[in-house]
Amino acid sequence: MPLTITKLARACGLSRTTVLYYESLGLLKAARRSSGNYRIYTDADMARLRQVCVYRGAGLKLGDIRSILDRPRGEAAGVLQRRMLEIGREIETLREHQRAIARLIGGTNRLRRERMVTKQKWVEIMRAAGFSEQQMRRWHCEFEKSAPAEHQEFLEFLHIPPDEVKHIRDWSAKPS
Repeated sequence: MPLTITKLARACGLSRTTVLYYESLGLLKAARRSSGNYRIYTDADMARLRQVCVYRGAGLKLGDIRSILDRPRGEAAGVLQRRMLEIGREIETLREHQRAIARLIGGTNRLRRERMVTKQKWVEIMRAAGFSEQQMRRWHCEFEKSAPAEHQEFLEFLHIPPDEVKHIRDWSAKPS
């Protein structure tokens, strides 16, 4: 049964443009033309295009697909094995990228842990801004009441030892 390019493309889940591209690469034979100059494809063309789609779905390159389709049956194994090795190398490259990104993330976290601002420095800043001991305590109480998790994180950021963080949070949580 003759097929138009649109029917062929839809049957294979492709765009008309993709079918024309595959034809230009030789993956499909040049279609014969109808009396109205429309491209006409056969069931054999449909079978070949479906095979192209199967190989594309497996990650083969178009040149490899053409090579497989143009060889006698049964000689595809060499091309498939080569592609399998290429994919393995690509996966290893992507894993290396993952490891590099993880190292970068680790570096970013390490920067957060470095002693850029310490408890002593923060107290100096607060005093320079005019805060008294009582006002600093009130500041901690408000921080603890409104955002306890962030208060914990902030105290850790200042590199305050865990037992002292607990002590500060305990008295901050008590009503004044």
